[in-house]
Formats: sequence, C-alpha cells, structure tokens
Amino acid sequence: MIHVCDLSFTYPKTNKSSLTNLNFSVNKGEIFGILGPSGAGKSTLQKVLLGVLPGYSGTVKVMGQHVKQLKSDFYQQLGVSFEVPNFYQKFTVIENLTFFRSFYQNHTIDIITLLEAVNLIEAKHQRVSNLSKGMKMRLNICRAFLHDPDLIFLDEPTAGLDPVNTKDVMTLIKQKQAEGKTLIINTHNMQVAEYLCDRVAFIVDGEIKKIVEPKAGLDQLNDKSVRITYRQDRTQKTKKFPLNNLKDNHDFLAILSLNTITAIETEQQSLEQLFIEVTGRGLE
Repeated sequence: MIHVCDLSFTYPKTNKSSLTNLNFSVNKGEIFGILGPSGAGKSTLQKVLLGVLPGYSGTVKVMGQHVKQLKSDFYQQLGVSFEVPNFYQKFTVIENLTFFRSFYQNHTIDIITLLEAVNLIEAKHQRVSNLSKGMKMRLNICRAFLHDPDLIFLDEPTAGLDPVNTKDVMTLIKQKQAEGKTLIINTHNMQVAEYLCDRVAFIVDGEIKKIVEPKAGLDQLNDKSVRITYRQDRTQKTKKFPLNNLKDNHDFLAILSLNTITAIETEQQSLEQLFIEVTGRGLE
C-alpha cells in the first residue's frame, strides 16, 4: 500500500533536515502508527505521503502511484483527518458532511450511520461554530471516512476526547480495519498506539529509530514483574518481584506462606518505556 525508500526532506530556506533517510512499508489492511514527540517530523512525513510536499529526495509510492506523479483518482481513494479540523462554521453538521460528500464520485457512507458511530447524532442540526473542540474532532473523523476510502490518514484522532468518545472513535477505527481499510495514525499518545496499531514507527528528529509490533515488542522485554499486596503485623504492605524464576524466590514464597495476600498483579514495561529505551527521548 505504501513504500518509502531513502526519503529525505528539508524545508526551503532552512539548512536543517526535517526527514532523514526514512525506509518503511505499510501493508494493505494494516494500522500503522507514527509515534513521536512534537516536532519529530510526523506531520511532515504525512504531508509527503499525501503529495503536499513534493520537494523530497528518495522514492515514495502510495497505492501504486509515485507521489510526485499523482493522478486525480488518488484523492478519491484517500481519507484524511488533520489534527486541526476545518469546517464551514455557519453550516450545520449535516450540511458540512453533505457538501463534502459531493466532492467524491465513488460510494459514500450514510451520514447518520457515521454520526451515530461517534455519538454526534444529537448534534446533527447544530452549526459547527457551536460545537466543542471534541465534537469537531469527531466530525473530522466522520469526514475522513465519509467516501469509504481505501487509505485513511488520522492525525491525533483522539485529541481532546473524553474516555467514552475515545473508545467510540477507536472502535470505529478497528471496524474500518476489519473492512479491509489501511490506516496511518500520527500520534504521541502511547495508549492509542498500543491499542490500535499493528506496527509503530518510533520517529525522533526526523529519523525512524525503530519499527515495532507493540504487543510483540513488549513481550520481548525481560523485566516483567509481579506485585503482591499483603497484610503483616496489622499493616498493608506491597512488594514487587521479578517474574523470572519466581518459583525459586524465597522471599516471594515466604509471603505466600503468610496466607494474608489481598492482591497479586503482573506488571511489564509500557510502550512509552520501550520508546524511551530505544530513542533516549520522551514524548513531551
């Protein structure tokens, strides 16, 4: 679906490279995450893939087309949700989506169905100017999926959303993947990347440091542990033990023998810890 070879890009009138020697591919039907702090190059990379920044070096092919030679049918198959939504403020929710739907020649999804999926149905006749930031973000997601595209770019798709609406949006994204869609997600939200993405590219200072499968990457870490909460001498205590060779850990076995355990929880490193380990940087 996407093939990038030796991609580099520098904004005109600057001497600093924004992207440096990127190499990766995205498979059809995959949710591919681009994870990094602000200023890492995520948005620049997205703009190159969309054909907005043609002045790059290297090879970039998206849906079988060289990005520097895009044809008009490319954008009929492409959905985009930018981090900052842009709508006609005096139009209602339905009027905006109806207007944008007119741009596309191929099949479009029922507007009401999309609004229900992101819990916006009660706002369908409200002007966009009266919507909250979170509501505009959800409307932005609807617009990206409106024309049933094969490839969708989502920039910080859960930014500004409460937990309930975040869950609705992530459910919709997973549903689209089940339908065979390919999704590229720009984010600095570790939980979103870990839950949604099949693979994640760690990008820092315009370079991809590593591409990982979140679940497999975390499973390979060696410092999994178990945390025990127990009572001793009328006080509650907590201790953590390495999961490796736990059956031979005398201190752990001694606590078990007390028969006063109130909770046992397993712990392992998060995707954020893996990111820091690989890049030496945090996401802030």
